[in-house]
This record gives sequence, structure tokens and C-alpha cells, in this order.
Amino acid sequence: MKHTLIVLNEMKEKGLFRDYAIGGAMAALRWTEPFFTQDLDIFIILQKEIREDEIINLSALYEYLKNKGYEWSGQWIIIEGIPVEFIPAEGLAKEAVEYGVDIEFEGVKTRVVSPEYLIALFLSAGREKDKIKVRLLLDQADIDKEKLEIILRKYSLYNKFERFKDSG
Repeated sequence: MKHTLIVLNEMKEKGLFRDYAIGGAMAALRWTEPFFTQDLDIFIILQKEIREDEIINLSALYEYLKNKGYEWSGQWIIIEGIPVEFIPAEGLAKEAVEYGVDIEFEGVKTRVVSPEYLIALFLSAGREKDKIKVRLLLDQADIDKEKLEIILRKYSLYNKFERFKDSG
């Protein structure tokens, strides 16, 4: 993982994206006890704003990685042995990156999505496996409940969260 993060930081320094944060299950692992996950979701903020009707072009990013010898496997590009998926961040995900938490992993600086934003992102996806991660975060992470409520209300997820809590 350390070497994958080094590559991600190089990509940021080279301007292939403005910023990034680790999201998904790998981010949840920062805040909870370990569980199995196979890939690294990287939310990226692109260098320039993309209009709604514009196609997002990540070819420079993938060309850079291809030139470094990294190959595709399904939807992931394998960077230093880790399957990585790049997800252009807009709306909630973009805000999650902007308010990400700076951490160090084995001496490498990186950024991870906070548990409050992870809960909102998982709720918006709404898959069963995401609901399990929401429960883990609520049970194990130090959640700022006021911050969570503000995020959920801003992105119209508060009622969904209340229904989730009532369901179990």
C-alpha cells in the first residue's frame, strides 16, 4: 500500500489531478476494526471543473500509469500490486475530498475520507455492503454527530439515515 500511495502522490504533484482522498471500504478501515476488501477507491478532484454536459477524460492519468508499466485488471488499474479505481469527485464526494483527513501510512502522507462523509457516501450508494459499513462506522468510529447531520441534511440523506437507523 505504501508504494501505491507514493505513486498517487506523484500523480498529484505532476498535476494529473488537483487532490485526492481514499474512499470506500479502505477508508472505512481507517476508522473501524479490520475487514476484508480487495481494492482502493480513490476519489479525485480534477484540475479543471467539468460541465454537466462534458465527458470526463482521464486518459492522461491512465497514460501516465501505463507508461510506468501498470496494467488493467477488470475495472481496476493495478498499482504496486493494489487494484485501484479512480472516481472523479463531484458534489458530496468532492466535498468529502476537500474535507478529508490528512494521515500518514508507513511514513507516506495521504488523505482519507472522514467517517461522517463515508457514512453519507455509503448511504447514497445504498447497497447492502455499504449499509454494513455504515453500521461499523456508527458502532466503532468517533463520529461527530453534528457534522454528520449537517452533511446528511445538505445532501438530502437525513431521512434515509433515519430510516436506516430505525431498520435495525
